[in-house]
Amino acid sequence: MSQRSSGSLPEGISVVIPVYCSALILPDLINRLEAVLTKMGGEFEVILVNDGSSDESWQVIQRLAAEFPWIWGVCLMRSFGQHNALLAGIREARFDLTVTMDDDLQHPPGGLPMLVEKFVEGYDVVYAPPIQEQHGIFRNMASVLTKLVLQGAMGADTARMVSAWRIFRTNLRDGFSRFNGPFVNIDVLLTWSTTCFGGIRLQHDPRTVGKSNYGVKKLVVHALNMMTGFSVIPLQIASVTGFVFTLFGVGVLTYVIGRYCISGSSVAGFPFLASVISIFSGAQLFALGIMGEYLARIHFRTMDKPSYSVRVKTDG
Repeated sequence: MSQRSSGSLPEGISVVIPVYCSALILPDLINRLEAVLTKMGGEFEVILVNDGSSDESWQVIQRLAAEFPWIWGVCLMRSFGQHNALLAGIREARFDLTVTMDDDLQHPPGGLPMLVEKFVEGYDVVYAPPIQEQHGIFRNMASVLTKLVLQGAMGADTARMVSAWRIFRTNLRDGFSRFNGPFVNIDVLLTWSTTCFGGIRLQHDPRTVGKSNYGVKKLVVHALNMMTGFSVIPLQIASVTGFVFTLFGVGVLTYVIGRYCISGSSVAGFPFLASVISIFSGAQLFALGIMGEYLARIHFRTMDKPSYSVRVKTDG
């Protein structure tokens, strides 16, 4: 984490919430947010981004936006993913501080004042990881994998604190205003603008309605997308693997020549030859696979595939 500067209280807060199949939870979430934000004082808004929900989430968002003038919604054409939906909402934020949180009340609104208190210490970004993980062992392992991938871009200390519950200066989005691609990671994009990160552990509540839509598979795919979309670590691994197997090949050659010079006989047996060929073929295919992943991302970028596409917005 870099040197902090003295902070100041925000004049306004934009709360961005990606919504996916949470029609039953949204009214309670908004009621709790209203109580907290009103008590905190200052201007505020809540931006609800419907990420292609298959239930009545958009209809609920429309009703809430009609009832509360500080709520407005963005409906995407289809489900683009949590981070893509966040990017859509962040670009619509109008106040100087942006808060992102989940739609399932696992991030209790009552913790917002503590996040703001931490933020005004002078950080540009503050994360709120849970005091204790609420998910199962496999989900937690997938989350650890994601944070390990983030370490290359954010540093180990910061990556350990990463959470979907975050506060940051809205003008940080200027650093990625021209970003347009299908593979989005908000945390990596924030590192394009700042290195001043902070964190505070807060209580995360268990989900009371429905089940999480961000499971192990999605987290693993997200981690792999980050590895090949925002990092050159896989290419470096491929290079190191090639170098190691080159040394292994030199060792095998030395062994074969040495055996012939010493005993006058070559290494006999088909299994030995087949094993060596299989090892080197596997290493080559591994390296080609990694390069193929990068080529695929270049292909998608040249297609100019958007991060998201908006169907309609409520009046705000």
